[in-house]
Amino acid sequence: MRLDHGAIFDQPDLVEAGDQPEVVAVTYVATATRTGKRWTAVARDLPGGRTVQAEGASWGEVRRNVADLVFEAHNADAGIGALQLVPADPEAAAAVVDVIAARSARILAEQAERDAVRHAVRLLIGEGWSPRDIGSALLLSHQRISQLAPGATT
Repeated sequence: MRLDHGAIFDQPDLVEAGDQPEVVAVTYVATATRTGKRWTAVARDLPGGRTVQAEGASWGEVRRNVADLVFEAHNADAGIGALQLVPADPEAAAAVVDVIAARSARILAEQAERDAVRHAVRLLIGEGWSPRDIGSALLLSHQRISQLAPGATT
């Protein structure tokens, strides 16, 4: 199997936290339970102490239905609301949370790789390396190196 190391640059960079204005967001957690072939989701502690309950034939449907109710209850409240739907079963919830954590770690690792490659390209260009030699050392095409360091013709 051959990896395309340059494909990581097809993904957008993460925005640094300090680059954007501070946004206050509230995350509501809803738990979902399956009974037979139906899902029921409950979100508690909404504005005004409200609790909402929604049903659906699938995980996606119950997520949409409870989200609609949560955001309807949140609409009059200032700020931005988010919803996290988790299984009510603790073992299933832990498995879902583990996947989310692994994906978050991958996103951060990909950004770290992009940053490291850009730093290496700048350093090696500054030392007089050619784009072909840099690409060979970093397992990237010379075209990708030229994209990362426009105007580098050493």
